[in-house]
Amino acid sequence: MKIVYMGTPDFAVPALEMLHREGFDIAAVVSQPDKPKGRHGELSMPEVKKKALELGLTVLQPQKASDSDFIDTIRAMEPDAIVVAAYGQILKPALLSVPRLGCINIHASLLPRWRGAAPIAMSIVAGDEETGVTTMYMEEGLDTGDILLQDSTPIDKRDTAGSLTDRLSHMGAELIVKTLRLLSEGQIKPIPQDDTGIESTYAHMLRKEDGDLELSCSSEELDCRIRGLSPWPGAFTRLSGKMFKIHEAEPLPEAELSPELRAMEAGAFGIHDGRLYIRCGSGALRLLEVQLEGKKRMPAEEFLRGSRSLIEKD
Repeated sequence: MKIVYMGTPDFAVPALEMLHREGFDIAAVVSQPDKPKGRHGELSMPEVKKKALELGLTVLQPQKASDSDFIDTIRAMEPDAIVVAAYGQILKPALLSVPRLGCINIHASLLPRWRGAAPIAMSIVAGDEETGVTTMYMEEGLDTGDILLQDSTPIDKRDTAGSLTDRLSHMGAELIVKTLRLLSEGQIKPIPQDDTGIESTYAHMLRKEDGDLELSCSSEELDCRIRGLSPWPGAFTRLSGKMFKIHEAEPLPEAELSPELRAMEAGAFGIHDGRLYIRCGSGALRLLEVQLEGKKRMPAEEFLRGSRSLIEKD
């Protein structure tokens, strides 16, 4: 089977590797253009492009996937399918109609829950007990096409968006191979998505300000937010007027708090038994790994050794 593969970040690499390993004819790999990175603005290649070049595959990087010249190039390849994984642009009907078997997306949620740009982060932030990957037909709407196959996984209480992304990327790789083989044999019956009540689970693109913690929430809710926004954009509050990032924390329910912690106001920092805490609307967070603005990331105990006075005067 001849395919065109469209993807950009780390999430899309395992599927490309597996399709290549399983012998699919990859006519081209399409990725977003190289972008400036670092203080000197040197161009950096997307992870998918790096892997494609390593595998000896043809790489295309159009500024817009809707450009007629690019679509003509793909049409001339006569692909049986176009596989898309976190490519980063919405595809237009002119491109969607090119392949014989359609354009198939690998989406990192159990659709219709968490359509949109940040499904992995939001599944953790919302406290979902499970998530998964979906292969689906692409259409003009955003993640609205018919479902082909799905595979699920529990969300561990210590999963971050980073660890879950890695797991789902490998699940997606296995699922797309299975999907393409069953499609070529006519063995899949697409299932329309149920749109009932999905408005509350649309995963908007994350912004830096989404990491600003509302400390009146419960410790369990804040823990989910910290893990869901790790590694990006990261969760933070403020200490002595400076940004204070919380990379890792452990939630304590109200019933487990000491009298000293229970007496603190929501949002207050405290030291108890040599450990650093933040009082929440309900419960508290035991901080494990933190980073004060202008400083390196470090264990909370190390931070206390050098900056205990900031906590005591805050």
